[in-house]
Amino acid sequence: MSSQPPLFRQSMPSAPPQATGKVTFGKVTASKIGHKFCLYGTGGIGKTTLSCYAPAPVGYVDIEQSLDKLSSQLPEDVKNNVMPLTGITDYAALRTALRSDGWESIKTIVIDSATVLEQMIVRWVIDNIPHEKGKSVQINSIDDYGFGKGYTLVYEEFNMFLSLLDKHVQQGRNVILIAHECISNVPNPAGEDWIRYEPRLQSPASGKSSIRLRLKEWVDHCVFLAYDIAVNKDNKAIGGASRTLYCSETPSCMGKSRTVKGSLCIDEPNSTIWNEFLK
Repeated sequence: MSSQPPLFRQSMPSAPPQATGKVTFGKVTASKIGHKFCLYGTGGIGKTTLSCYAPAPVGYVDIEQSLDKLSSQLPEDVKNNVMPLTGITDYAALRTALRSDGWESIKTIVIDSATVLEQMIVRWVIDNIPHEKGKSVQINSIDDYGFGKGYTLVYEEFNMFLSLLDKHVQQGRNVILIAHECISNVPNPAGEDWIRYEPRLQSPASGKSSIRLRLKEWVDHCVFLAYDIAVNKDNKAIGGASRTLYCSETPSCMGKSRTVKGSLCIDEPNSTIWNEFLK
């Protein structure tokens, strides 16, 4: 009987490699990586101004073009530490900029705002990703992909964007994503549903492709900036002059912080507020 041909013998499975060496464990030390923030709230409440007081120098991605209008309200020392990123006309330009050199001196990156950034990504998806049936199917809106597929494409691209920011965080830079607010229904398995404030970002009712929930998972701090308003016995709103950063989950707002519990009162924007999160 002839022996087995060499080719057959070579295709036989070999024994799995044996593990060598041993694992090692270190000690818990102060992190040198940056912090990730989502700062959201109603328009005009001071999100942009507050972000200018973040650890400097601040590299500011002014998508909403609001920084110039507010610059006269900033002290000179704060204004001098805010550096607007130039040449950002669309999502592709921003993505290229984040991959480029020149960030070495920047301590905090601010994206103002993530709500408008999402709209830019939607436009980029429509312009660059064809329908699965080919270019014969014209794409004019995100719904033209059919059955929620467009929202999945936007979600996946937003995840890619977060990966770009992760590289900066690993290099020690803080990242602040500013977002507008919306009122959202909260499903409650233990009882009746309720409504609360959440960042205004894509979040289908199914929970799939939810940029809002993904961002909350990704950040170290999801904080809601709001006016202090109470309701009197006649069901009329009172107060509203002072502002508070809500840093924890409450029935009225989405929140999270790895270092600050409860809330922080803001009399005037200042750098010590950010130090509360970074200490």
